[in-house]
Amino acid sequence: MSKMSAMNRKVIQTLAETISKQVEHFNKTEAECLIREFNLLLGEPTNNGRTVQGLDRARFRSILHHTFDLTDDIIMDGAFRAFDKDNDGIVSLKEWIEGLSVLLRGTLNEKIKYCFHVYDLNGDGFITREEMFRLLKNSLVRQPTEEDPDEGVKDLVEITLKKMDHDHDGKLSFDDFEKAVREENLLLEAFGTCLPDSTSVEAFEQYVFQEQLEQ
Repeated sequence: MSKMSAMNRKVIQTLAETISKQVEHFNKTEAECLIREFNLLLGEPTNNGRTVQGLDRARFRSILHHTFDLTDDIIMDGAFRAFDKDNDGIVSLKEWIEGLSVLLRGTLNEKIKYCFHVYDLNGDGFITREEMFRLLKNSLVRQPTEEDPDEGVKDLVEITLKKMDHDHDGKLSFDDFEKAVREENLLLEAFGTCLPDSTSVEAFEQYVFQEQLEQ
């Protein structure tokens, strides 16, 4: 058994070295910790004995919910799409670490790209009125006194478009979104919380990078 774990350690170290050169923001030791955490999250092999190669949508959403306190279904699906770059329905080890590099330590530029990707629900390169409506309706708390909450959401969509739609074509391109966020950083998560707060980030890093190393 010890021979096996020593071999595993060697494999993980080699993999961590490769990944730390390809992914921003994590050194080799941190990449190693993230690989170990990924293996823990994958858990048991499937019933047919094959080892699962990545996180499926349900497991990924569960991690976002319990680790980073993200609760909005539409946003979590968007985050899954943003992580799953090859669109194969599974978040692989490299996709997991690349996604976390943005979530935990991303530059403003990286976060703008990530949030836009999450909000572009059909992946056509634009955030349309309909997508804004769905996102805002989902993330706003309903007031019981409102007779028609949809009207309030529609008004909010129009106000947001007026502020962010620089080329006035009735939808947000990536350029529109980037320009608006650079002018006013608070607009980064204009359509719902899709980045973890600093408390969740610190807790995750503390657990994965420090406590794992102490074991």
